[in-house]
Amino acid sequence: MNNNCMMPGQTMLDTEGKRIQAHGGGMFYENGTYFWYGENKEYSTGKKHIWTWGIRCYSSIDLYNWKDEGLIIPPNMDDKTSSLHPSKPVDRPHILKNSKTGKYVCWLKLSGKEAYFTVLTADSILGPYTIVTDHLKPFGKDAGDFDLWQNEQGEGFIFFEHDHNGVIAARLTSDFLNVSEPYRDMFVGLKPPFTREGVTHFTHRGRHYLLTSGMTGYIPNPSEVAVSDDPLGPYAPMGNPHRNDDSSASFNSQVSYVFQAPHWKDLYLVLADRWVPNYVVTDKKYQQILRVVAHQSDKSYKPKLSDYLTVAGAPFLGTANTSIAEYVWLPMYFEDEKPVIEWHEKWTVEEYNHREGTQ
Repeated sequence: MNNNCMMPGQTMLDTEGKRIQAHGGGMFYENGTYFWYGENKEYSTGKKHIWTWGIRCYSSIDLYNWKDEGLIIPPNMDDKTSSLHPSKPVDRPHILKNSKTGKYVCWLKLSGKEAYFTVLTADSILGPYTIVTDHLKPFGKDAGDFDLWQNEQGEGFIFFEHDHNGVIAARLTSDFLNVSEPYRDMFVGLKPPFTREGVTHFTHRGRHYLLTSGMTGYIPNPSEVAVSDDPLGPYAPMGNPHRNDDSSASFNSQVSYVFQAPHWKDLYLVLADRWVPNYVVTDKKYQQILRVVAHQSDKSYKPKLSDYLTVAGAPFLGTANTSIAEYVWLPMYFEDEKPVIEWHEKWTVEEYNHREGTQ
């Protein structure tokens, strides 16, 4: 089977016809090949104590057809206390190649009560990876959703949600294995569902953008983008980049990464997960969820009985079947420096590489 276009929300299969398992991850381009990596959720049915079965990687030369390269970070089945045991809440792997050490550095977030980072290194994008820093809580903060970025000078940066109470932007140490001062704490004081998570960083014309989601677990919600002239901020909110989104749920998805292909001049590829494809969020449903969640910290929100019934039927983190999660890949372009993401049933990379308005 040969694919020649993107079909957001449809099941993505690898070159062997198997469901692709690379959620909450990112993309790396090297020597003419794209490497897409992410959480392997094939056993995360919500009925067993399996959160993530290692980190899987796929390769492609055209962004449409993906070969399974296997588990580049396999689960540790021998030690239940290991950060890599499948019962551990491993989320959102991100990989940088350190231009000074030559090492591929992968950061993993452990969510929930764990709330720390695990950092691994390898000599190849495909591994094997070895843990070098574990149980890392930068600046003493509980770790949340994050992204990594490296500038042209080889300096590394991290952007991460912390303590469900803000987003920190900071430099990495020269080996990318830890964080360094100074840092900036932003979007502080917000409470769920308005707390910012799903943190994704990208650049355009020298400006820095943070794209974030609200905090409602696997239930999708509206995104927000913010901009700064400095990677460490401060970042000024610009609103929701998802245009004509009748769902109020980012086209029923959560963004994990924005990929800027080095040889595609204008292509910004938005990688997003549809964690619970059988649970479709509408604007009405989202407003009900918002009232119930917001009421926990702000009593001015007055949820009705019907709102509570809607929330009672929603898939939460521990019970959601994410083994059937889908992907929503969409192009992004810019209007007056504001990112715009529109829905497409079908689209091609070639079409959007020369989209007007991205210059």
